[in-house]
Amino acid sequence: MTELLSPAGSWEAMVAAVQSGADAVYMGFGAFNARAGAHNFTEDALREAVRYCHIRGVKVYVTLNILLTDRELSELARLAHAASDAGVDAILVQDWGVFETVRAAAPDVPIHASTQMSIHTLSGARECAALGMERVVLARELSGSEIAEICEKAPVEIETFAHGALCMCYSGQCAMSALIGGRSGNRGRCAQPCRLPYGFSSKADGHPLSLKDANLSAHLGALCEMGVSCLKIEGRLKRPEYVAAVTGIYSRLLHERRTPTAHEQKLLADAFSRDGFTDGYFLGNRGAHMFGTRSEDARAPEAYFAELRAAYEKENLRLVPLTLTCTVRAGEPAALAAEDADGHRAEVFGAVPETARNRALTAEDVSSRLCKTGGTAFAVSRCDVPLDDGLSLSAAALNALRRDVLGAMEDARASVPPRRTFAVPAPKRGENSDEPPRFTVSLTNAAQFSDELAALAPARIYFPVEKLDTLTDAQLAAAPFCAVLPRIYRTGDEVRLAELLHAAKDRGVDCAAVGNLGHFALAREAGMSMHGDFSLNVFNSRALEFLKERGLASATVSFELRCEQIRDLAKPIPCEAIVYGRLPLMVTENCIVSNNVGCGHGKTHEIVDRTGAKFPVMCSFGCRSEIENSRVLFLADREEYMRIGLSYARLRFTTESADECVRVLSEYLSPTGKTPELYTRGLFFRGVE
Repeated sequence: MTELLSPAGSWEAMVAAVQSGADAVYMGFGAFNARAGAHNFTEDALREAVRYCHIRGVKVYVTLNILLTDRELSELARLAHAASDAGVDAILVQDWGVFETVRAAAPDVPIHASTQMSIHTLSGARECAALGMERVVLARELSGSEIAEICEKAPVEIETFAHGALCMCYSGQCAMSALIGGRSGNRGRCAQPCRLPYGFSSKADGHPLSLKDANLSAHLGALCEMGVSCLKIEGRLKRPEYVAAVTGIYSRLLHERRTPTAHEQKLLADAFSRDGFTDGYFLGNRGAHMFGTRSEDARAPEAYFAELRAAYEKENLRLVPLTLTCTVRAGEPAALAAEDADGHRAEVFGAVPETARNRALTAEDVSSRLCKTGGTAFAVSRCDVPLDDGLSLSAAALNALRRDVLGAMEDARASVPPRRTFAVPAPKRGENSDEPPRFTVSLTNAAQFSDELAALAPARIYFPVEKLDTLTDAQLAAAPFCAVLPRIYRTGDEVRLAELLHAAKDRGVDCAAVGNLGHFALAREAGMSMHGDFSLNVFNSRALEFLKERGLASATVSFELRCEQIRDLAKPIPCEAIVYGRLPLMVTENCIVSNNVGCGHGKTHEIVDRTGAKFPVMCSFGCRSEIENSRVLFLADREEYMRIGLSYARLRFTTESADECVRVLSEYLSPTGKTPELYTRGLFFRGVE
């Protein structure tokens, strides 16, 4: 049966999930997870939580799914050891350096690919499987048919989100919170700027980035039929009563194999909604109807929540049925054995029965006493009592037998299998070359290319693979081009993308920029060298080592790193950093231009926030939107980026004209100290939380 996975943002939320019917829970452990604001579990609490859950037949998944620096990897290894020793059932990861560290530190713990890893294609899921991952949490933007194809063809378990908040941006690709406020969503500290007002005129008079919560309760049968292994409820920052409400309804729907009633849908909405719910992504029907906000006067249904709380706090909604056999024979210690449906068995021995002086012990007496399991995780479904006649055994002796066998059964169900753990040395600080980086440029369209730009001899020109046919053979021959694969695409696009790569190679383009795990197979098959793009979120030295092992020739480090953090990276492959341009804040499945002002036919529009800042919205592959920062990153007047071991420094051109591209590259080649009217240093000096 498809697993129901519920959030455990606190101990009480975990209890609420377990008692309401969850098959598994996911929780944060320490500081390294994507919900830093939740009541994440300490080591002692984690051990107790795993025991609590395993006794009741519920799995526990730990989220270590953020980007980590080199200095944090030693603590990560220690946390991986603790999670393994506690008996967790899997660890979720985003960062490839975290993946390598967990795999080395605790190799017997299953690893799941977090949705933060931006896996949204069959090729990406297959790569995860080849790396030894047991499960992939797919991007929330996929349609039902796309999920079904991946389930059918990928040799790995597939998990999808079924209920709860939707991020506007693809998970793992959002930098809005980081760049605007220094709170990185990739580090678990998103400030949710997408929920704020924005507009397409001079006034921020709407909420074009605020999606309604997902609700796939009406599609559970289809999801189970297509082979989804796990359905996930979002909400580690929600109240325990919310967890109980949603988990309870979804559990009943799955077990009773039905769709929700109107009353159940109302209860889901009462628990939490933003102007209702959406199933637009699942149905492949994206658009303005998917957006909504939480009313300022919205209140939690306290009477309903109190009813739920009173039920799950008794902790008797989730009881494990046991078969007991109590053997009472003359001259032998009384024996009590317990068995559950999962094959666990426990047996204990007690006092030797005496000869009855008055009333002899009956099987009914024994069964009545042993079935009193209140306050435990167990219920007796059957009690057999092989009993010799004429014997007596005190109530205290029977109570002791019951207490001991239930304790032994708890230990059996919560036992941790033998697991290996290994020390993992911290990455060594890199020794950087004194050579300054060579400049690369990325262009958005053919109009930005010029002979003057080529004459400045950039080391590489990144250009969208789907637009290479807009360049002439002479233009391609004038400079070393690199085909940029779209960071968001679909399984159905892979045939076309493969054809585009082969066509590019035939025209002399021999390298590809890969920004998603799914790109690797496409580039390998085309015989192209691979250069890691910024969307791989390279944050530490182990991630670079991972990419080297995958065959990459270079990698672009995350623009959320400070210059000192980049400097200290061990660099097993040449590293690149973006040093100029509008940094991408979001890439969205919904075209916010089309939703609000009509299709722009490839034109760039702008959204404005409450401060009057204007953010360009550019068309992206597949009629998606990419929101750029309101100010350009500018470092030409600062020498620090020249001395941190970079092999390449990239100028990212988005809204610039051809003349502006030439002027900016010239400024970087021969700095004059001039700065643009509006610019930012990005995160280069301040970093992120």
